[in-house]
Amino acid sequence: MTTADGPQRADGWTAAVRQKLALGRLLPLGGPGDGAWIAESAAAAVLREAAVETGAVLGRLRVGPAGTDGTDGTDGTDGTRTPAVPVPPSALPSGPLRIEAGFAATARRPLPTTADALRAALLKAASARLGLVVEEVDLTVTELLEEEPPREPREPAGLRTAEPEGAAGEAAARVPGVVSLTRVLGSAVHTGEGHVRVELATAADHRTLDVVRAVRGAVARAAEGDPTVAVLVTAVVDRG
Repeated sequence: MTTADGPQRADGWTAAVRQKLALGRLLPLGGPGDGAWIAESAAAAVLREAAVETGAVLGRLRVGPAGTDGTDGTDGTDGTRTPAVPVPPSALPSGPLRIEAGFAATARRPLPTTADALRAALLKAASARLGLVVEEVDLTVTELLEEEPPREPREPAGLRTAEPEGAAGEAAARVPGVVSLTRVLGSAVHTGEGHVRVELATAADHRTLDVVRAVRGAVARAAEGDPTVAVLVTAVVDRG
């Protein structure tokens, strides 16, 4: 027997699954002691925006562990390092990262010059805007353009927002640079024995890692029992 709201529930479940898959890998922000991760899709949006000023048009873009080919999903570690906080399910453990991208460009300037500018822009955005530790940038020219395509504004991120609940959620939501709590991988605030994980979206005009560090401190002070705190950023939002 089906109920009247059955199709709507099915559609909601399907949308949630699609959004989880669209996140891509969960990438470590900062170092082992930062307890922070960001969705690959959120990081990629910022990196693509940074690439626009170089005249290159990014195609395929992947971010993964340094020292791998970017496609096998390995963590690039020997398994001996214990993270400061529990790693979220399926997330990469802390360690240096590698950006792999294909790009198209015109011949108005030498392609190596464009590639150098693109590499510098990606490294700067990864560090200064996000807080990713990127060790390698592997670029491949995929197409030669007759002219540069028109610039298009970044599409707004589709967020599954959540109202802050409980002391941890309310503390996180009050931190400057937090746009909203989100619920892509489950509840916005996930609690376990001695551990709290908060999922949220940050503002593009704040360095993501700085916001996350402030959130971890606020949540640790607000939550009972002195828990470890992890933060997962699912989107970086341009509020302008």
